[in-house]
Amino acid sequence: MFATLTTVYRRSVFTCRHAPLALTAETRAELEAHYGEPHRAYHHAGHIAEVLRWFDWVADEVGWNQPADVYQAIVFHDVIYDPLAKDNELRSGELARRHGASDRAVELIVLTARHGSVSASDVDRDAAHFLDSDTAILGADAAEFDAYDAAIGREYAAVPPDAYRTGRREFLTKMLARPRIFLSDLFHARLDAKARTNLARAVARY
Repeated sequence: MFATLTTVYRRSVFTCRHAPLALTAETRAELEAHYGEPHRAYHHAGHIAEVLRWFDWVADEVGWNQPADVYQAIVFHDVIYDPLAKDNELRSGELARRHGASDRAVELIVLTARHGSVSASDVDRDAAHFLDSDTAILGADAAEFDAYDAAIGREYAAVPPDAYRTGRREFLTKMLARPRIFLSDLFHARLDAKARTNLARAVARY
């Protein structure tokens, strides 16, 4: 469930400067339980906090058309995370809906399953900025990107090393080959060059 910001809740990792909604104690507790699962080396609460920082940045730079929907999508988009499962996004959307998220928020959550294949023409402005916020780590400083890449490897520790390296190399190569790594002009201008350097270095490593 969500409440208006006129209701005071304990500040947590799931808040940000431009948060349009507040989480109820029940919702916050469930999010904390899921994002605190021990198998998460990258897809934990720290990732959500980082995406919310980008949410604030977009709000400052150009604004969101539907900030409440995007905020809901951010806090729930990785709430279900099993590296070996194929339905994480659908299950995350279902859990978000049970906690009162909008249809639009669920749509955005499910859309994250298409990272690497969706193009700018497929999505609207909010969706582009949401997806770019989620993948902004690709354009991080080298040390931060390398820490992210290593953390993904730890999350997939159950996959045989050769199979993991092959799959990871294919994904990174696919991202690098895209004409635009980021869907929006805002993220493209800021992060594209760093992302290409990071991805090329990682592909060579695998």
